[in-house]
Amino acid sequence: MARRRGLRRLAILLLVLVLAAGGIYSAVFFVQRSETLVSERCTAVVGDRRAELAPDQAGFASLITAVAVQRGLPPRAASIALATAMQESKLRNIAHGDNAGPDSRGLFQQRPSQGWGTEAQIMDPYYAVNAFYDALVKVPGYESLDITDAAQRVQRSAYPTAYAKHEDLGRSFASGLTGQAAAAVQCTLRSAHGDGDPAAVLAELGRAYGSLAATDDGGSVVVEAEGAAAWSVAQWAVANAKGLDVVRVDVAGRSWDREDGSWQESASAVGQVRITMAQVSGA
Repeated sequence: MARRRGLRRLAILLLVLVLAAGGIYSAVFFVQRSETLVSERCTAVVGDRRAELAPDQAGFASLITAVAVQRGLPPRAASIALATAMQESKLRNIAHGDNAGPDSRGLFQQRPSQGWGTEAQIMDPYYAVNAFYDALVKVPGYESLDITDAAQRVQRSAYPTAYAKHEDLGRSFASGLTGQAAAAVQCTLRSAHGDGDPAAVLAELGRAYGSLAATDDGGSVVVEAEGAAAWSVAQWAVANAKGLDVVRVDVAGRSWDREDGSWQESASAVGQVRITMAQVSGA
């Protein structure tokens, strides 16, 4: 009898352990699956070209492209700049160099020792982007050069052919972010965790594009624009949605919604871009 009770207890203990192990496995599987489902990324799809960036990279890509638009440069200039920054820094504002350039810094790994500016200036993305374009426009016929050749004329890299592998990415994101390709850039993001700040959006828009007809409409920013200019601003907003807590962008009869992550037809007005921020606190 005692032996049966012992075996019964052992069986119950084993069953409990199996159930516990199964519960742990299920929990881990669920978490892993959830993380996969909400893997944050931004994509640019233009024709048969598709490129992908992390949200922080897409934010810098949108800045590089917006500055080209502000300066009145052709989309080709943005393509060259994006391919260059992807090769030099993976489109991140890094504060270190490498063996070939110990003092290289920033998005384009520019070097104070080569006259690009002070370290503090180079680490300012707005300064660095403009410095790159200042040099690019001095390259004769840069618009007709291969992207890798134009980039090399500016950078004078020890690896002159390395920029070529980022040409498709540069062209895809430049097409969308300059507004030449509508609804090309979209981002899959997790839910916003804080309230968006229209003042912050207006400030970033101003730095990226210069003077815009933009207003705070109480939880949204409205930009008066149409055509390629409107699509450039709209896709800039999508590329910066993570950092600026944007939940919806409306432009020219299309809308990007953070929950869905893609562009859909809508009743949005033509002639303006509406950028709506999260209101998590309900204020």
